[in-house]
Amino acid sequence: MKFTNKQILVVGLAKTGVASARFLAAHGALVTATDMRDESSLAGVLTELDGFGIRFVLGRHDETDFTGADLIVVSPGVPMDHPLLVAAQSAGVEIISEVELAARFIDAPFAAITGTNGKTTTTTILGAIFKHNGYLTFVGGNIGDPLIELAESHQIWDQVVAEISSFQLEWITTFRPTVAALLNLSEDHLDRYPDYQAYINAKLRIFENQTEDDFAVVNRDDPLVWQHAQHLKAELFPFSRKIELEQGIFFKDGVITYRHNGQEECFPTAAIRLQGVHNLENIMAAMACALLLGCRPDETFETVLCFEALHHRMEFVREVNGVRYFEDSKATNVGSVEKALESFTDITLIAGGKDKGGTYAPLAPLVKERVRHLILIGEAAERMELELGSLTDTCHAASLEDAVRRAADITSAGGTVLLSPACSSFDMFRDYEERALRFITVVKGL
Repeated sequence: MKFTNKQILVVGLAKTGVASARFLAAHGALVTATDMRDESSLAGVLTELDGFGIRFVLGRHDETDFTGADLIVVSPGVPMDHPLLVAAQSAGVEIISEVELAARFIDAPFAAITGTNGKTTTTTILGAIFKHNGYLTFVGGNIGDPLIELAESHQIWDQVVAEISSFQLEWITTFRPTVAALLNLSEDHLDRYPDYQAYINAKLRIFENQTEDDFAVVNRDDPLVWQHAQHLKAELFPFSRKIELEQGIFFKDGVITYRHNGQEECFPTAAIRLQGVHNLENIMAAMACALLLGCRPDETFETVLCFEALHHRMEFVREVNGVRYFEDSKATNVGSVEKALESFTDITLIAGGKDKGGTYAPLAPLVKERVRHLILIGEAAERMELELGSLTDTCHAASLEDAVRRAADITSAGGTVLLSPACSSFDMFRDYEERALRFITVVKGL
């Protein structure tokens, strides 16, 4: 792509927008960057982009910037149905995401991970595997550094590993991973999408430009994933913790087995530090991607054995009076909470927060079977009680601190107190990390 003297609009000055604006300006584009936040809110960003000749439109958007652009690069936080993006489309302006922009400048093999849950853990494991195998590996996308920074670095990379969200896939046109993984699908972001199918369709775009020379790593145990995987062009490579596979990677009797084109490798799981059924799936997906892209089996499994949980994902905090406390603040949707509940019995569950529009009904069987006490917080508490409250002992707490103290009072020795909210944090906290740290602080003070 040639950018010299092209009028390019960057919409949104979060991390990817800043990186995109800098990259485009350095390549000779006439960049306008627009954000609804004002100059004082973006002081740090303006300092970072000083000297690049970028024109800023802040605290508002101007329609002429959208309809008069040669190209628009959209940040993930901006919805596709934004009226000015619709107007630009009608005017024939090309609109792309930062991921699409970066992909046009990346020559290295690409492993891309998406799904409702487990993306960050799987991406991080896969990046670590490649590095342990001796590959110079860039890990980024929806975590860490934006992909455009890879293109900006002018360094030759052996391998690219990226977590990709549904938002980042909305404006792709040529993005084509050598290996793409879809970990699972459950209702999420229904405050962004008109319905569940629209969210699923966005996720499936990760496979859109693949050919029969590429690989699609998919969850055989997830009915929706498996249903949609039947129509993909790439070579299908399933993973399963329930079914023995002739071709794929699966778990059976304490062993992970990888089978591909007559090759079979077996990996006993007893010494794996990363606990939880969801992490078994994440591990298999990461191993599949790595082995399909040429990693050696021994080094691959060595990495898995040494890997420990990421912060705020089923993280053990401490044990008090025989009760174990786990923090799973990153569980902001029903699917991730299902996996958490499958990992324990005799649970006191602290849940709730800002409602994301989906149903909590899929949690009902596990709540009935495994949750002894349900403590609800935040805006979603009333609706969660309507859907789940009759299944177990249920109460409301005025704050997260109050919820932890109540949990300590009512949970017997041998039980588990689990913060796994099924909601976003924005009604009470800055983000899920602040929610996690507040929980950890209270638990450590018990």
